[in-house]
This record gives sequence, structure tokens and C-alpha cells, in this order.
Amino acid sequence: MRTFLSAFHSSVSASRWATPILLFVLFFAVHTSAAQNLGYEGPTGVFVTPLAATAASPAHGAGHPVIAYHVVAGGPVIGTFNTVSFTEGFAKRFEIGYTREDHAAGDTAGLSPLWTDGLNIFHAKAVVVPENAGKTKWVPAIAIGGIARTNDSNVGDGANGQTKTNGDIYLVATKIVTQTKEVPLVLSAGVRGTNASLWGLGGNAPDFEARAFGALGFVFTGPGKSTIILASEAAQQPQRIKFTSSSGATSSALDIPTSIVYAIRVVPSPKHKLNLDAGILQAAGVVATNPGPPVSYVNLKARARFAFGISYGF
Repeated sequence: MRTFLSAFHSSVSASRWATPILLFVLFFAVHTSAAQNLGYEGPTGVFVTPLAATAASPAHGAGHPVIAYHVVAGGPVIGTFNTVSFTEGFAKRFEIGYTREDHAAGDTAGLSPLWTDGLNIFHAKAVVVPENAGKTKWVPAIAIGGIARTNDSNVGDGANGQTKTNGDIYLVATKIVTQTKEVPLVLSAGVRGTNASLWGLGGNAPDFEARAFGALGFVFTGPGKSTIILASEAAQQPQRIKFTSSSGATSSALDIPTSIVYAIRVVPSPKHKLNLDAGILQAAGVVATNPGPPVSYVNLKARARFAFGISYGF
């Protein structure tokens, strides 16, 4: 396990002040328009999985930017992650954006530095088939997208030659089922090719591999014409984290399970471009760190961790 540990240096106080300031600005900067929502890494989506939708924009030209803040309280081992995102839509079919992610380490000695202390995330998405294309009622929206992560500090200091970048390429289909009338459904499923462990939070995976993801949401009308969505999403993860020692030897450890999120999304008013998300993330509990024999285990204490997000479109 020690082969994965690196020195952790981070200005935690700056991120602690940034959080309440950003929440204050987003909450009171509400104007009229349609609601927007960005996922944890920046693409339009649920909490951790993208949807086949893009940030709002006119048919010809760019839309107004959407900004978001997310926090995942990963617990005493993994620590707390904060992201600030900026996403722009184009021509009703495209979006691009940037997200900065910062990490405040947990208080478990020897284990918290296993997780990155911050990275840059660039993303892009294109809708190739719009929802209900051909005047149908059953065709889902289909989109392709990509995510590139740079300066992933958990993969080493560069002396071992291991790259600090990783990324995803994904295909996703999303359908809003209105035939259920009283309670419309949001259905989404996709597959991503990735060489990142836990979206880069654990650094690089040993190989580039295909991982499935999906989401299900129930849409309710709340007080004052608000919208309340109860949702769950799941995302398969590469099971291993790659590490290359200074001697060039490569090893891997951990046994990361599928990540599951149970979430609620609130759109306070159809006149406002504000979304509020809260959820419980099931990431990892007791995992194997050495295939053995004998097998060794560690408790990452991240089976029921709180997450929060807020998005606002200008």
C-alpha cells in the first residue's frame, strides 16, 4: 500500500473560504430563464454521469455560460473534494467547459494522500441524435463526449515517467418519458472508455477499458411550480490504481466497486436557471489492497458519503 502514497501539500484554508463565497454568489444571482445543471466534472448531467444534453444555446451561436459548484465529503480516509465548473453551449448541440478540482485531505494517517490533491478537467460533448428525432416519441437523444484530466498529482512527481493525464471517451443515450404523465421518467445509459480510477481521484488505472453507467429519475411537481427529481445513478469503475515506482516497476492495488449515487434535485422555479442537488455517494468500503496470499484489506470508509451541488445559468 505504501507504494501508492505521496507527499500531500495543499492550501485547505483557501478552498474553505471559496465554498461559502461561491454559494452566496450563486444563490442570489438568479435571473429568469430555463434551468441548467452540470455534473460533478462539468458536463451537463446527473451528479457523476453525463446526460445526452448540452448547456442551453441558440440554433446559431453560443449560449450563456453555466457555472456550478460541487462538494463530495469523502470521509476521514478519502477526504473532501470541491469542484468549480464553467460550461458553454453552442448551436443547441455542443458544449465545452473547464472544471477545477481541489482536495482537502482526510485525517487518516498514511492513507489520505492516496487521493489526488487537485487536477484540471476539460470536457466537450456533441449531441448526434436529438431526442424524438424524425417526429417520433420514442427516440432518445444520443451524444458523444470526452473528458481530459491534467496535473493529476496522485500519479507521482514525474520522476518515475508516469503520465499525470488520464481521460474518458463516452457514448450516452437519454430519454424523458412523458407517457407516464403524472410522474415523467428520466432514463439514461451509456458506456465510457477510461484510464482513470474513480474519475481521476485515485490517479490512473492500469489500462484503458470500457465501463458502463446509467441513471433513473422520477420527476415530480413541487410547491410553487418547482420541480423535484428523485434519482439514482451507477457508474462502473476500473478496479485498480496504477503506480510506477522510480525504478520503473509497475504495480496496482485496491478493488474499487461500482459507484452508486442516490440524489434529489430541486429546481425552485421554472423562471429561474438554478438547480440544487443533494445526494449520498456509495464509493468504497472495505477493499483488497494486496491480492496475496495473504490478502490484505483496508476500509476506505466511503460507503455512504454526502454530496452537494448547485448550478446556475446566466
